[in-house]
Amino acid sequence: MSRKNSGFAADLAAGIDLSSEATPARRSGIAANVLTGRANRLADLASGSVVTRTHELVDPARCRMWAGHNREYGLLNEQRCADLIESIKAQGRQEIPAIVRRVAGDPDYDFEVICGARRHWTISWLRSHNYPEFKFLIDVREIGDEEAFRLADIENRARDDLTDLERARDYLRALDAYYEGRQKTMAERLKVSESWLTRYLDLARLPTELTRAFTEPQELGVRNAIALKALLKPDDRRERAFKEAGRLAKAQEESGHPMPVLDVIKALTVAVDPPKRSGSPKKSGKPETVSNVGGKPVLRIEGADRKGIRLTLLSKGGASRQDAEEAIRAVLDQHWA
Repeated sequence: MSRKNSGFAADLAAGIDLSSEATPARRSGIAANVLTGRANRLADLASGSVVTRTHELVDPARCRMWAGHNREYGLLNEQRCADLIESIKAQGRQEIPAIVRRVAGDPDYDFEVICGARRHWTISWLRSHNYPEFKFLIDVREIGDEEAFRLADIENRARDDLTDLERARDYLRALDAYYEGRQKTMAERLKVSESWLTRYLDLARLPTELTRAFTEPQELGVRNAIALKALLKPDDRRERAFKEAGRLAKAQEESGHPMPVLDVIKALTVAVDPPKRSGSPKKSGKPETVSNVGGKPVLRIEGADRKGIRLTLLSKGGASRQDAEEAIRAVLDQHWA
C-alpha cells in the first residue's frame, strides 16, 4: 500500500477500537485537510478577502450595450472581429466572459454589456452563421455608472482594436457625466497624468469641419491631434483649414481614393500656411526657390519676362506631389492675372 493510501486508511481506522489498548493518535490526513480547506474557504468569503463571480451562458439577444460603452458598436464587422471569430470557433466556446449588469424594467433585455462589445457581436454573428449552439459568456456585476466606466477603461486601455478616437470620445463624455468637467479629478480616478488625458480630449474635441477631410476618422491617433489642433488658431488659419478640409473631402469622394492620414494633415498644413519663399522676387531674374513648411525644396522660379515664367520642379528634393501642387497654385495666384 502506498504511503498516501496508508495514511488515508489510518484516518478511517482511527475511530475504531481494535483492542483494549489505547487508540493510537489520529493522523492529520486527506479527510481532515478537505474539511479544513472548506472551513478556510468559508472564512475567506465571509471576511471579503475572496470574491465570487457569477458566470452565466445566455442568449446575446437578451443583452444590450450600455449607453456609456466606449466602443462604437455600429463600426464592428467581420473584419474587425476576424481574430475573435476564429479563436472562438477553434476553442468551441468563448473563453473570457464579458462584464455585464442586470437590467430592470425592460422586457426585451436581461443584461447590459459594460465590457465585451466585440465578444457580444462575435457570438451574435456566429449564431447567425451556422453556429447556433454558441452562447454569450457573461460575468454579472453590481456596479454604478462611474465604476463601470473605469472598469471598461482599464480592460480596453491596452487593446489595439479600440481606436484612439473611440477612447477619446468616451473620455470627453465621461468628463461631464461623472466628473463635472474637472479634468484633474478624472485623471486621478483613472490613475493617469493630466497631460496624457489632455491629448485624448484634444482629439475628441476636433471639429467635424476639420475631421471631414479624413475618409476614415477612426484612423486618427492622439499624435495626429497635436498637429491638427495647431491649425485652429487664429481664426483666419482656422477658416483656411476648414475650407481645405471641405475641398479634400470632396476630392476623395469623387475620386474614390482615400488619402493617407499623414498626407491629409500635410495638405491641411500647407493650406493654412502657404509655402514660404527663400527670397523676394527680383527684377534681375535671379532664380528663387519655393520650399514646403518642412524646408524641403519644391520648385525653382528660373525667371520671368513678358512672355511668361520658367519653373523647374524639384521632384527629388524630398517634397510631396501635394506640396508641388500647392506651390504651383501659389505661383499662379501671384503671377496669373
